[in-house]
Amino acid sequence: MSGASERGRFARATWANVLGNVAKIVAEGLAGALFGSAALLADAAHSVADLVASLVVLVWGDTRFDAPDADHPHGHARIEPLTALFVGGVIVLLGLYLLYESVRALLVGPGVEFSPLLVGALGLAMADMYLVYWYTARMNRDIGSPALRALAADCLNDLYTSVGALVGVLGVAIGVPAADPVAGALVSLLVVYQGVTIGRENLAYLAGQAAPAECRRAVREALLAHEAVRGVHELAVFYDGPRLEVEAHVEVDGDLTLRAAHDLETELLTAVQRIDEVEDAHLHLDPAGIGEWKDAPEQG
Repeated sequence: MSGASERGRFARATWANVLGNVAKIVAEGLAGALFGSAALLADAAHSVADLVASLVVLVWGDTRFDAPDADHPHGHARIEPLTALFVGGVIVLLGLYLLYESVRALLVGPGVEFSPLLVGALGLAMADMYLVYWYTARMNRDIGSPALRALAADCLNDLYTSVGALVGVLGVAIGVPAADPVAGALVSLLVVYQGVTIGRENLAYLAGQAAPAECRRAVREALLAHEAVRGVHELAVFYDGPRLEVEAHVEVDGDLTLRAAHDLETELLTAVQRIDEVEDAHLHLDPAGIGEWKDAPEQG
């Protein structure tokens, strides 16, 4: 898929999140304010944070598609996990605020009044978020964007929080008004958990965390599969933003011509880049059997 096509899919998915969150905020915010539902107001406020996050991804995350330049010779891929980290941070802060408000409503006494409109607003919100989740995940299938993945995960989280709010509203309907702030508190805890999960994933991307063991094995096997390769050492597979970088020393015949060594390196690089998530590889060809210069004994 071309960069322009990916950029278009990214923009459409992000706009879907912006518009979907606006619709959810209006439906739940109006119903929650009219009938004093802490659960609906908490869920609507959660979507305010989602809206801010979606706007940030729309404006900021789009730069991942910019070509490398003098200031960013490896491109702008790291902007995406940074954007997703912001999304996670906003979600955590809002979740803690909603938890405070729900506990306060529980202590001072809920003032919620049941109405079928509360149920209708939640039903609309759940349908809205499911459609946005489905569309975002579909658009991201061929892009692999951490920022879109964070938005999709938050849409799914919205479904869970809306179900929690619905339980609280139905509790009010059967004469248990305290169920509403209790549901609001549970919704808040789910919000915090989701934000922490998103933050941890993207901190790993930014910190250059090592790839999973199975990916490292796949890289090693891809290199050793070539008939000209006699060994691999100094292998490092790590995240550079959301994509993987590979560094390795590959042991080959020391009598290869420079042209043959160049062609071999190109073949190995192509093989490694076929592995999912691997963006680039830096391979150093070593004559087999001589060891590393840095491991040689010091000369007196």
